[in-house]
Amino acid sequence: MKKILSIIILFLSTSPLIANDRNIELDKLFLELKKNIPSLSSGIAQQIWMLWSTHPTDQKLTSLLDEGSRLVQDQQLNRAIDVFSEAIELDPAWAEAWNKRATVFYMVGEFQKSQDDIDKVLELEERHFGALAGQGMVNIKLKNYDKAKRSYQKAQEIYPAMKSSKVMIEQIEELIKRQSI
Repeated sequence: MKKILSIIILFLSTSPLIANDRNIELDKLFLELKKNIPSLSSGIAQQIWMLWSTHPTDQKLTSLLDEGSRLVQDQQLNRAIDVFSEAIELDPAWAEAWNKRATVFYMVGEFQKSQDDIDKVLELEERHFGALAGQGMVNIKLKNYDKAKRSYQKAQEIYPAMKSSKVMIEQIEELIKRQSI
């Protein structure tokens, strides 16, 4: 009985450690990303996405996120929303589940719902350059060009080599100029 109790205590005490190791690794990767070394930035960003897309303590949730992503690829968007919603219900603190659902809400034209989910992503992971870029896209659709521009600028601060941010900032500046004419 004592041995079983020791194993349970050991297991429970390693879960926060695993999550903490994940956070330390993310912090290191974000520091490297900010150095803006073009030959390395894309690979670093991919490592960050991999960590975000892998639940820190529950492989079943990672599998659920993968299932939702497959549904998106198969254009089964309403089912994907249900799967991502289930992941959110099981762990409301997992930013990537919110981010995936925000993406699908954008795809189906539910821009305010997408923005609401993006707000939650950024509350949980303020460095989420993907959510910031998504927020830029949502705000373009909502014709909130200044907010869209700020979202892309923030994404660019976090991930300076992110090409889409530079392109989108230029396009938004053109939209703003045309609006003021």
